[in-house]
Amino acid sequence: MNLQSYNDQDLVKLYVTGNENGLQELLRRHKSKIYTSIYLLVKDQYLAEDIFQDAFIKVINTLRSGRYNEEGKFLPWVMRIAHNLVIDYFRKEKRTPIITSSDGMDVFNMLHFYDESAEEKMLRDQTHKDLKAMIHLLPDEQKEVLLMRHYADLSFKEIADLTDVSINTALGRMRYALSNLRKMLKTKEMTYKG
Repeated sequence: MNLQSYNDQDLVKLYVTGNENGLQELLRRHKSKIYTSIYLLVKDQYLAEDIFQDAFIKVINTLRSGRYNEEGKFLPWVMRIAHNLVIDYFRKEKRTPIITSSDGMDVFNMLHFYDESAEEKMLRDQTHKDLKAMIHLLPDEQKEVLLMRHYADLSFKEIADLTDVSINTALGRMRYALSNLRKMLKTKEMTYKG
């Protein structure tokens, strides 16, 4: 049986009906793209392999339980699972994404140019916490682009390829993310003043 002529949807059906070759062909077909997308985000070979394996364990469990219904969209579905696992990893590690201003300065570093008092340090630490909390409130696709751009330092072309959208969509999501963060910051400032 030549599985290379099967489309992804047929391979999923084959696997679900008990033929392991369906999953093996899907893995052969998509492994490098999925692994590379994870590696570009975590920049660590062993960690990328672990996350890749975790992603496929989730895929297998979902397929076996009969909960898969992404008709004809196998690769974007697996990529979404992998990216969510990467974001979960960063959350667990409490790694702060680097947010840069338009002139390339790290926003967090701009907050302390001079010797600061204990009060100023507390305020800066609170601002870091507030910004991290606000980032987590963003819609998933905006948060994903923001983290990929500023934490993983990917280009918009790489982000577009990894998330399977056009460069304009990736740029738009970034614009919305920054706009939403600005609105949240303004609201927070109003709360402090009010």
